[in-house]
Amino acid sequence: MSDQPEAHSKSNSQESDDSAIVPQPDSDGKSWLGGVPGFWSNIATGWKQFLPTDWMVQTLTSWFNVSDAQVAEILEQVRKELPTTEALLVGKPQSGKSSIVRGLTGVSAEIVGQGFRPHTQYTQRYSYPTDDLPLIIFTDTVGLGDVSQETAIVIQDLLGELSQANSQKARVLLLTVKINDFATDTLHQIAGHIRKQHPEVPCLLVVTCLHEIYPPELSDHPDYPPTLEQVQRAFTAIQQTFAGLYDQAVMIDFTLEEDEFHPVFYGLEALVNAIAELLPEAEARTIYQLLDQVAGEQLGNLYREAGRRYILPFALIAATLAAVPLPFATMPVLTALQVSLVGLLGKLYGQTLTPSQAGGLVSAIAGGFLAQAIGRELIKFIPGFGSVIAASWAAAYTWALGEAACVYFGDLMGGKKPDPKRIQAAMQESFQAAKERFRKS
Repeated sequence: MSDQPEAHSKSNSQESDDSAIVPQPDSDGKSWLGGVPGFWSNIATGWKQFLPTDWMVQTLTSWFNVSDAQVAEILEQVRKELPTTEALLVGKPQSGKSSIVRGLTGVSAEIVGQGFRPHTQYTQRYSYPTDDLPLIIFTDTVGLGDVSQETAIVIQDLLGELSQANSQKARVLLLTVKINDFATDTLHQIAGHIRKQHPEVPCLLVVTCLHEIYPPELSDHPDYPPTLEQVQRAFTAIQQTFAGLYDQAVMIDFTLEEDEFHPVFYGLEALVNAIAELLPEAEARTIYQLLDQVAGEQLGNLYREAGRRYILPFALIAATLAAVPLPFATMPVLTALQVSLVGLLGKLYGQTLTPSQAGGLVSAIAGGFLAQAIGRELIKFIPGFGSVIAASWAAAYTWALGEAACVYFGDLMGGKKPDPKRIQAAMQESFQAAKERFRKS
């Protein structure tokens, strides 16, 4: 979903009306508090009645006062600590690689298509949820099966990609083969070189497009795993072809809704389990959480549905960061994280925000949660138990903030004046529901 100039122009035309909801940055663009001095002044005055020193008041009110440069610096540090998985997709065009990305992220085919960016001569990348904070990086090979491409050059490019990869990042090779494609000599050659040069990178053989060899009388998927003779025979043959080049093999068939196969992501659970078994514990847990929280959720509002696909990974990251036991240490980090989320959601709805503007929106929406934020940090003084509560609270709070931002951006897109009461109600309702969800995670 690319930026939408029409929606952006609407927000500009309503600038005076929206200023009560979205504070504008100072002229230098560096302060998130520039548009809400009265709000934060009142907060500070109220806290002076209870806190013993001006220093503590300044600490509280500075949580949201993070410059754009600090946001970038914080996000860079957070990125280094994330349990990020790089999934290297190796397969011919139309072998289901993009469908795997859809299945693992839950985002639409349109967003997946727009998300990939050229990386090297023979690869392109898509980072989910964002380039700044990736939990999964999909590196897709391009040009495989093209007779005009020299296989040796493609292999060299892929080996260089693996050699230069961050050693702290978990990696897995997803070798995709259509179940009715037996012209796989080039793919076999590439997989062989990767296995020889990088045996430490686990490989999952993913056999796709099962429905293409279903018998004519079968109009839908059978129970998983499929026991059809045609499917089992072809699957066995492909496994034999790539024997010694993979660690596990799985069958999937990811289609589009208009194809009328049910479920759309046939074999998704088996794929997730297989990937998780090949990854370290932290990365495997992230993969499971991403799928578990969004499974089965369907919304009539397509933008809201797309927004939730991005809110979830940010909530999971927030929980990880909030588990740090030192009180107040993670507040600037969580703020930067939430500002990044609001900026991404704005772009999804056609609204381009600077970090300062996104910070103003966070401050306005989250103002009523300030006291709870303080309580969340103080509870960390309880050994062990406190950090667990803080983590679930941070995840729920980030989820609720994202939901409230979607309400705000949705109003703007519809040409309405955002209603502060409705936005706050949406956040409160989402927060209560999310607390239960993430407490059980």
